[in-house]
Amino acid sequence: MRLIKSALVAGLIAVPVLATAQSGEDALEARHGYMRMLAINMGTLAGMAKGEIEYDEAAASTAGANIAALSQYGAVALFVPGTANGEIDESDALPAIWEKPEQFAQKFTAFAEVASGASEAVKGGQDNVGPALQKLGGTCKDCHDDFRKPE
Repeated sequence: MRLIKSALVAGLIAVPVLATAQSGEDALEARHGYMRMLAINMGTLAGMAKGEIEYDEAAASTAGANIAALSQYGAVALFVPGTANGEIDESDALPAIWEKPEQFAQKFTAFAEVASGASEAVKGGQDNVGPALQKLGGTCKDCHDDFRKPE
């Protein structure tokens, strides 16, 4: 766990430097990778909540811990100017991200707050996964509603 925290701290320190040095394509690719990692872990929890995947406390806790770790990453820095929907291919980011940067950053803060307890919240049985997932998913939806192009 200390290794993960050390790696996250090192990554967070490097984010501002990387964000200014990267191209729009690199930022978009990194954003997609970040969101994909979240989706994989949320998918694990969703599968368990729905009973499509057998509940496994260790796997659920790991997925929750991964989400919590990802929530600490400085993902806001991956939203560099010029990467909005319509400015670059394959972007669903709405211009509101750059018009309301404080509100956008607050959405990530809210996500991090909910994610911080995810690893423990999903322990104790399948019945605990759904409520934890709803809280996590709610913060994702709040951000997507305001800052992501509707599907």
